[in-house]
Amino acid sequence: MPNTTRTVRSLLVGVALLMLGNGGLGTLVSVRLDAAGFGSLAIGIVGAAYFAGLTAGSLFAYTVIIRVGHIRAFAAAASVLSAASLAHALSVDPTFWALLRITEGFCMASLYMCIESWLNDVATNETRGRLLSLYMVTLYGATALGQQLLNLQDPERSIAFMLISILLSLALVPVALTRTSPPALPDIVSFSFARLYRASPLGVAGVFVSGMVIGSIYGLAPVFGTASGFGVSGTALFMTVLISGGMLLQWPLGRLSDRFDRRAVIIGLSLGLAAVSAGMIGVAGLGGQLGLLLVAVLFGGLSFTLYPLCLAHTNDHVDRSELVAASGGLILAFSVGATVGPMLASATMEAIGPAGLFVFIVGCGLAAGLFGLWRTQVRPPVPADEQGSFQPVPQTTPVAVPLDPRHEPRSQDDVTKI
Repeated sequence: MPNTTRTVRSLLVGVALLMLGNGGLGTLVSVRLDAAGFGSLAIGIVGAAYFAGLTAGSLFAYTVIIRVGHIRAFAAAASVLSAASLAHALSVDPTFWALLRITEGFCMASLYMCIESWLNDVATNETRGRLLSLYMVTLYGATALGQQLLNLQDPERSIAFMLISILLSLALVPVALTRTSPPALPDIVSFSFARLYRASPLGVAGVFVSGMVIGSIYGLAPVFGTASGFGVSGTALFMTVLISGGMLLQWPLGRLSDRFDRRAVIIGLSLGLAAVSAGMIGVAGLGGQLGLLLVAVLFGGLSFTLYPLCLAHTNDHVDRSELVAASGGLILAFSVGATVGPMLASATMEAIGPAGLFVFIVGCGLAAGLFGLWRTQVRPPVPADEQGSFQPVPQTTPVAVPLDPRHEPRSQDDVTKI
């Protein structure tokens, strides 16, 4: 048990350092491009590039890990990620930065896979839920805190890029020094989108919309913040508050969905997201920055809860033995949405101004809510007592999915197929 505790601690320290650096990097890239005079469309494409790299990494990074092993793959990905983050200081050019962001996304997928494989390896059927919760808190908390690196933004000296590179390099240390044997990487097999849609149309549509919303937030909310008069430090606080709110409503709404038709909760959340997004536009128009921060907490809570609710809804419509494969396919659907979303949102912003980000999200919320209402007319609900329990999960790679305690118990000698 002590060895397991030390292993988990070192992995979570590595995760915290990674997310401090990577969370700050995405926001810094958007703010620097905006300050350099590039339009929303260019910023959106650069933001989408990261999620394109993350999607590609989720599909193909495992071949590198299998070939060279976890520790070597982790070291290589962390080194390339650190170098790419520092390379942003060489030239402020959207094309160059888009290539860097694709590389960074691929590297992050590789790092997630390595870390999540280790967590799966040390987890038991009794500790999976606790490890997943610790992992989630570390991901959200460090990402939110990493936004404060924006306060070091200095176009002349690029100090923020330097510090981010240092943090990403230091993330390698806890993993490189571990004495734990590298785990076997799970065989990654997931449902096709067509099969997923047949099982749960609302689940697939919901996670795709969730991806569009989350991808747009990470890539373009900093632009909205600066346009709303926050300044650099205020934008950092705006992003910290928004991301911190991401954990606010997951458990309350999740537990509510366990007691009622989960579709009704998804519909209510989607329409609520549209209403709160409209509220963001209204408050920003009044110039109330404190009010905007308060609304951002609720907006973050709704935005980040849509994915796990749709995942839980999908799990209610597949066999227990297929939960891992279905969840892996949903993560890929989320990633595709996160790649498409920033481009569509940035085009809206280009047409009508910074408020276009939340106009786009209003449309996303309404579309998901109306689709959910239609689904209630064509398919009977799963009785509440037959629904599975809700569990917040990260939208990283399919390798994280077996940590979800809703999945079938496994022996420590099993190789999980996802």
